[in-house]
Amino acid sequence: MEGFFLFFAAAGVRENDELILPLGNSITSPISSIDIADAISTILAEPTPHIGRIYNLTGQVTADLNHYAKNFSDALGRTIRYRDVPIAAWADKLRERGVPAHVISHLATMAKLHQQGRYNRLTDNFAELVGREPTSMHQFVKLHAKEFSR
Repeated sequence: MEGFFLFFAAAGVRENDELILPLGNSITSPISSIDIADAISTILAEPTPHIGRIYNLTGQVTADLNHYAKNFSDALGRTIRYRDVPIAAWADKLRERGVPAHVISHLATMAKLHQQGRYNRLTDNFAELVGREPTSMHQFVKLHAKEFSR
């Protein structure tokens, strides 16, 4: 959530009421880095039962970007729309902001994978590990409302 939705989309939400991302019509299940840290700390607290296991950590739902724009709208009390943009144009904006080339390359690859449906997955792995549901997009936006507000 922090990557695409906070660091790279906050300005568009704040200034234009738009989630401006190059994710096409993809379906995705973003998870907060705080949730990932909780999962890792759970594993590190008692690593033996986790040896050799693979966990696919996802958010609460898998949905399209219009769904997440509605979550933003509900949390912020104003209409937020999703606007798909070409990856190259988005990468140019990141370059202008001083994002390192290797990071832009990585994010562009992630965007392509989103467009191909490779992030359309949903698991209960996080809840099984930590004992609670992952942070919802609504909760995430509320937590970071200041960054999304004018």
